[in-house]
Amino acid sequence: MSMDHLLRNRINRRRALGLLGALGAAPFVARSLRGGVAHAAPTQIVNGTTCVLTPSLTEGPYFVDERLNRSDLTSNTTNTGVVNGLPLTLNISLNSIKGAGCRPVGGVQVDVWHASAIGQYSDEPAGMGQANTQGQTWLRGYQTSDANGNVAFKIVYPGWYSGRTIHIHVKVRTFNAAGNTTYEFNSQLFFNEATNDLVMARSTYNARGTRDTRNAQDNIYGNNTSLLVDLAPMPDGTAGYVATATLGMKI
Repeated sequence: MSMDHLLRNRINRRRALGLLGALGAAPFVARSLRGGVAHAAPTQIVNGTTCVLTPSLTEGPYFVDERLNRSDLTSNTTNTGVVNGLPLTLNISLNSIKGAGCRPVGGVQVDVWHASAIGQYSDEPAGMGQANTQGQTWLRGYQTSDANGNVAFKIVYPGWYSGRTIHIHVKVRTFNAAGNTTYEFNSQLFFNEATNDLVMARSTYNARGTRDTRNAQDNIYGNNTSLLVDLAPMPDGTAGYVATATLGMKI
């Protein structure tokens, strides 16, 4: 049984109750947002564009519906795991895959949330290795996709916590006029292990010691290589990465 499943069973009780610059020659993969690269997931090609149906993965135990419309998820905090985290720009592109269709999806809400450099989530009670961070909202927020189906976030490279490989959670939703959810899709994004090893050797990240779960041991990742983000160095030469991911959904 996965750690996320165990954590969900325990922590959901609270709901019931209420990059190349500083890292040297770090490896990265150069792929376009919708490039024709083979993935371990169902694909279809429409007008020369390869669309990949993204696996739906568990929401996990740490989602809080903060309704924070912002792109910079590192602002207004002095939390060590955020302030000292390696900068990461996350670009996500959304595709609708229905029948023979393949088109960008604009006007949908995309939430992201993930652990800090020291493996903690904001706005969570203490327990299961998690510090009490209730009332804090760092590394949480949403953006609405533009006409080309794109959103962008300023975050940090995630840290690790016991039982899980390094990852970012993503939730896509649409709403009707009354504010009720009409569509919801959950998945997670992952990183290649060579880059993970380089980042986890950095100050702040390395304070937690050797991580106990890598991609190969993570049951939620399940070798879904289509969920690996593409990494490139920051365009201005500063430390950190630009991560690119494409989500294909039956929306």
